[in-house]
Amino acid sequence: MKRLLVLGAGTAGTMVVNKLRRRLDKADWQIAVVDQTDRHFYQPGFLFVPFGVYSPDEIVKPRQRFIPDGVDLVYGEVDRVEPDANEVLLSDGRRLPYDYLVIATGVEPRPDQTPGMLDGGQWRESIFDFYTYDGAVALANALDRFDGGRLVVHIVDMPIKCPVAPLEFTFLADAYFRQRGMRDRVELTYATPLPGAFTKLIASKHLGAMLNERKIAVETDFLVERIDGTTLVSYDEREIDFDLLVTVPLNMGAEYVARSGLGNELNLVAVDKHTLLSKAYPNIFALGDASDIPASKAGSVAHFSVEIFADNFLQHARGEPMTGRFDGHANCFVESGDGKGLLIDFNYDTEPLPGKYPIPGIGPFTLLEETEINHWGKLVFRWMYWNLLLPGRPIPLPAHMSMAGKHTEE
Repeated sequence: MKRLLVLGAGTAGTMVVNKLRRRLDKADWQIAVVDQTDRHFYQPGFLFVPFGVYSPDEIVKPRQRFIPDGVDLVYGEVDRVEPDANEVLLSDGRRLPYDYLVIATGVEPRPDQTPGMLDGGQWRESIFDFYTYDGAVALANALDRFDGGRLVVHIVDMPIKCPVAPLEFTFLADAYFRQRGMRDRVELTYATPLPGAFTKLIASKHLGAMLNERKIAVETDFLVERIDGTTLVSYDEREIDFDLLVTVPLNMGAEYVARSGLGNELNLVAVDKHTLLSKAYPNIFALGDASDIPASKAGSVAHFSVEIFADNFLQHARGEPMTGRFDGHANCFVESGDGKGLLIDFNYDTEPLPGKYPIPGIGPFTLLEETEINHWGKLVFRWMYWNLLLPGRPIPLPAHMSMAGKHTEE
């Protein structure tokens, strides 16, 4: 009996066990997945909670509901992986042996890594995040009470989960305050460590123009050193005062990854970017946000990479070469406020380009252009996530990025 152990029952881990349980003979394979709680969060929904689009109970469901029959769901905290012994040690002393290990425990915001963010007395008072369930709920109350002043949306450093989300929050905040009739009392500032609005140049130009149109100040190349009270201070001694700070703290992988000697300085697991196989161990993979691949840490990347991984894993377990090659494919709806949104589609080598998606020339979604249908696509995706994506059911979208329907810009 071979044993497949998956650490993390989030997006990537849940898809993996659903897809592989169907394809691995139950007489030959035992599959288990480890997580700490029974709450599975629809993380893209965190963005909408502060603005009242989703209520908190609409973005959380029992984890057990999405784990298939024949997969053991183990509740516990991982203390460390012992790769030479092919075992995972849980914090309560339990040991879980494996023949193959998939690390899918993602990344988490670490406000403790920025001096003054968590220890300065302003956390959840004038400093908030929306990348956690509790943070999004607390921020909803803060926005409701906000009566004007400078609101700063801030990113500590890259990479982060869903790199467009801070931009989306900024656009939604602009619309939210206009709808409340108080936009003239709110000074919006977007502070980023990047040289522009986004990581990809063509998309950065489009998104930067949208910030300018909305009279949102942009502070680029802003690498925060510390927070003094209600002031962001960068390493080059620039300062940004705020009345309300919506920050994206440093994103790091799980601490057990560091204790196991499997991660880099951000606790991300080094893998081959095409096969997702560990560079150090031939029976360990890392999927989703937990790996160091140079792709967006987004749900679409988890989805497309798991599609490639499932076939590769079967080949690898048979001792055959893995023929699938993940190309870094990502697509992201970018909510822009007022019932509109953009869509971007890109991979390791290709920038987001204008065009139509997923059907060339038809769409229905338009790339790099604000449309109402893009907005509805983002909202409909919540249903797809719960009912198609997590259960590992087929979604008629190619795992590899296609240039069909796209055109280059001058």
